[in-house]
Parts: sequence; C-alpha cells; structure tokens
Amino acid sequence: MSPDDERAASADAERPGPADAELRSAWEAVLASLEQDAVGETVAGWSEPAGLGPIPRELMGRASRLLAAQRDRLAVLEADRRATLEHLGALRAVDATREPQRSVYLDASA
Repeated sequence: MSPDDERAASADAERPGPADAELRSAWEAVLASLEQDAVGETVAGWSEPAGLGPIPRELMGRASRLLAAQRDRLAVLEADRRATLEHLGALRAVDATREPQRSVYLDASA
C-alpha cells in the first residue's frame, strides 16, 4: 500500500459516519440541557441518559467547561446554605432571650 493509500484509508476511518453524527447530536442535546440547568434558578429532575456511550472527543472541552460551571454553582449554593443556617441560628438566639408574655406555670397552692 502506498503512503497516499494509507492516508486516504486513515481519513476514511476518521470521517464521522451517520451513527457518529447521531451520537454527537444526542450528546449535544444532553450537554445543552445540563448547561441550561447550570445557569437557571430551577432545575428539573435529572436521570443519567442511557445508551449514549462515551462522549465524543470533540465535545470533551464543552463537557469540562460544564463540569467547572456546575462546581462553581455548587460552591455558591453551599455558601448560601451556610449563610441561611447562620441567619437561622441568630433568629433562634433572639427568640431564646425573649421573655414569655404569659405565665409559664400556675401556682395552684397559693
């Protein structure tokens, strides 16, 4: 086989076929949905997609950016959760120092 034949065979092997295009399209839809969820305020329930197979190499950068965005969002949510817990603790401390407005007990022997 000549070098030109080898290059042509290699190019044919790397050329995406219809199944590859369908796989890429399915992965793009999944990534688009996850990207929307990462920036939105409300998130629909999620379940792992079935039958997709490995993510195409050309979408790995996009998936990595999505993962970074999800981690950033998780950090923000965790900070918000901690702040909320601190606020609740402060409110409970204020309630604990408040004097009751009614009698706490009734002295029936007097």
